[in-house]
Amino acid sequence: CEVLASITYMLHLVKQEPGYRLDDQDHFANRRIRSVGELIQNQVRIGLSRMERVVRERMTTQDVEAITPQTLINIRPVVAAIKEFFGTSQLSQFMDQVNPLSGLAHRRRLSALGPGGLSRERAGFEVRDVHFSHYGRMCPINTPEGPNIGLIGYLSTFARINEFGFIESPYRAVVNGKVTNDIKYMAADEEENYVVAQANTPIDDKGDFLDERVLVRRSPQAASLDDLRKMLEAESFFGATTDIGYVPPSEVDYMDVSPKQIVSVATSLIPFLEHDDANRALMGSNMQRQAVPLVRAEAPYIGTGVEDRAARDAADLIQAIDVGDVITVTGDSITVEYKTAGRKVYRLAKFNRSNQDTCINQRPRVREGDKVKVGTILADGPSTDHGELALGKNLLVAFMPWEGYNFEDAIILSERLVRDDVLTSIHIHEHEVDARDTKLGPEEISRDIPNLSDEVLADLDDRGIVRVGAEVGPGDVLVGKVTPKGETELTPEERLLRAIFGEKAREVRDTSLKVPHGENGKVIDVKVFNRDEGDELPPGVNQLVRVYVAQKRKISVGDKLAGRHGNKGVISKILPVEDMPYTADGTPVDIILNPLGVPSRMNVGQVMEAHLGYCARWGWTDPKTGNKVGNEPIRGTEMKTRANTEPSTFIATPVFDGAHWDEKDQAGKHPTIQEILEHLNPETADGARLIGRDGKTTLYNGRTGETYDNSITVGYMYILKLAHLVDDKIHARATGPYSMITQQPLGGKAQFGGQRFGEMEVWALEAYGAAYCLQELLTIKSDDVLGRVKVYEAIVKGDNIPEPGVPESFKVLMKEMQALCINVEVLATDGSEIEMRGEDDEVYRAAEELGIDISRPERGSDDDRDMQRERA
Repeated sequence: CEVLASITYMLHLVKQEPGYRLDDQDHFANRRIRSVGELIQNQVRIGLSRMERVVRERMTTQDVEAITPQTLINIRPVVAAIKEFFGTSQLSQFMDQVNPLSGLAHRRRLSALGPGGLSRERAGFEVRDVHFSHYGRMCPINTPEGPNIGLIGYLSTFARINEFGFIESPYRAVVNGKVTNDIKYMAADEEENYVVAQANTPIDDKGDFLDERVLVRRSPQAASLDDLRKMLEAESFFGATTDIGYVPPSEVDYMDVSPKQIVSVATSLIPFLEHDDANRALMGSNMQRQAVPLVRAEAPYIGTGVEDRAARDAADLIQAIDVGDVITVTGDSITVEYKTAGRKVYRLAKFNRSNQDTCINQRPRVREGDKVKVGTILADGPSTDHGELALGKNLLVAFMPWEGYNFEDAIILSERLVRDDVLTSIHIHEHEVDARDTKLGPEEISRDIPNLSDEVLADLDDRGIVRVGAEVGPGDVLVGKVTPKGETELTPEERLLRAIFGEKAREVRDTSLKVPHGENGKVIDVKVFNRDEGDELPPGVNQLVRVYVAQKRKISVGDKLAGRHGNKGVISKILPVEDMPYTADGTPVDIILNPLGVPSRMNVGQVMEAHLGYCARWGWTDPKTGNKVGNEPIRGTEMKTRANTEPSTFIATPVFDGAHWDEKDQAGKHPTIQEILEHLNPETADGARLIGRDGKTTLYNGRTGETYDNSITVGYMYILKLAHLVDDKIHARATGPYSMITQQPLGGKAQFGGQRFGEMEVWALEAYGAAYCLQELLTIKSDDVLGRVKVYEAIVKGDNIPEPGVPESFKVLMKEMQALCINVEVLATDGSEIEMRGEDDEVYRAAEELGIDISRPERGSDDDRDMQRERA
């Protein structure tokens, strides 16, 4: 019966009859979400099957009379299966906590990767591409750049997942041409049976469509037979399965609930999204999730209306749960007396560390005696301002070149932003050390550390742990720890000393926790865990200490900034305030962006934002009603020390339904941006206007006082400080660890390594003819073991630098060729053989005399593992 039905369906397909089509595996009707519960259920099932096998084995081996449930059942396989899922599964991830939005977006992430899914290598273009069934279900814009593009997505704003795992999107029912407020959620296959109108279709207060014909989308199944025949003739039936056209209002079945229902939360936070190219909007969505919380959060002048809901749903702030009164407010707690829920004390998170080392700090937003109702914001969290998401700062921006310093998207900043801590953030690093049992005895956390002066130990308490409030820098001891060393054969002198003082000098070495290279800050918290006090610690660990060090990072050259439109750049110069270009009333701009960053990127939304941001700062008179919009602007603050600038009003311009530049017919009852600019409140106290209806003004050179030749676009733009900070990337090395085999310096900041001088860099010096520089780089500055020690010796003694020797890597190459049975000999100019023997002993002796330890084992080498094993 099934075979017959299959063959019949295929025959209809071949004849191209209406209503019959090939299944599309990328259609959301054929793809479902496997939620967390289902994934854990599968793991539990695996654990139970393992447990069942153990039970069966025991039942066959044990005496039936003596069997009890305790002897039969071992729950460890189930526990191990669940731990394995949370510990090692690709789908169990460390939550992204850079800011509230990143956490919210991470919780709404959809992945086609992982067990039972695709792999990056095998996933083709079709799977990654945007599909029409994603509409209202998965965001077509928000996806990572790089190998995961299209495989990782984000739920759309109003999407939900039904009991079967299919994504549903909401629609308003249309009855007899009238739009109702009845909401129906539909999955992708269900939606195809109906004719659906767009959310921004004009309707009146009663719900009637204003136009005689309505723009709709419909599936060929919902289209008329005439339309189907036309599509078949045009051979478009097997292409897109959504037809777009105009129909009378009476034929409309449903209407989208909102223009932003097709995009994700992060994308819906981009104002003027409709004016940005999709590639740049993708970058803007991703970069908002990397914005570091600043010391003082500031809501954007130009938002989209989603900021409030996004901040509340991210749950990093505290809201009232009922009607009540605020009893007490302190820096770290709020007490509220609710009518029905009684008294509730809220403890605020103060300078807690997030997973990404950013700072989670909550600040009270209410006062004693305030009345609250459900949803009232009691305390702001990181990156929230009065309950609104506030990821960056509103800065006065000018689009102009400045002496070549903003070449290639580089950014020029005013020194005011450094001085007033406008773009300053706090970062908290966790340092951990444990004391274990070793073969030679237990490690100890102690203040009694060999060969360290009292000056170094000054900030340690009697336990050997740094005090809270201490300022620490690179190499400073945070926690003193000593590890037992193997007993060595004592010299007669040492034996005599021990006999005299009667104390067995401790054979221990210093393994203290020190501040890593390049880090500094203030100790803000210390946590100590002891096995003796009942704390649960891993096997073999007796004591665990965590030290939290906070850093206040001002904005600096090399830090990465970005707007919300994918307009990112690196700071190339920080200018004194007096050198920045200024407006006619003497207001210096905060930031200078390159105008060439706009045309080819096609993200014109940033220019629109700057214009409307300027309008929000000063307020205006509505040309259509004559009403004043916004408060009277605060003037003359631009030169004062300030962390933020209060706007006259905040503006929301929703995505796909926002403000217009000059299209009066589309703006409806709202004025266009050009009309607002014409009716702007004066920026100066004497009533003079600075900006014309084109949003441009005359700027003056801060150094010479002369005007620039052309008028320049100036406005307020929302700028984010991203988590790519130069302090985390900058790295320098004098001497350090070497690779065991090649004897070359290790690579990377984590290993305290050197700079790689690779093949192409060698070509550059060869082309330049810098023979001696090249020889030094490849020998004494790298892996000529004897040479580098002798050079150090020569520098210390003030002698001439000796001739370089043979690099260690050349000896390794020779040994590898000899291992392949190729006899390799090194001959001198006279034809005699040069013996490549190791001069290690001489090297080490010379190095020890100079106080250099070049015998340190490479991290991860056999010697290093032996040392670790010895400790364990």
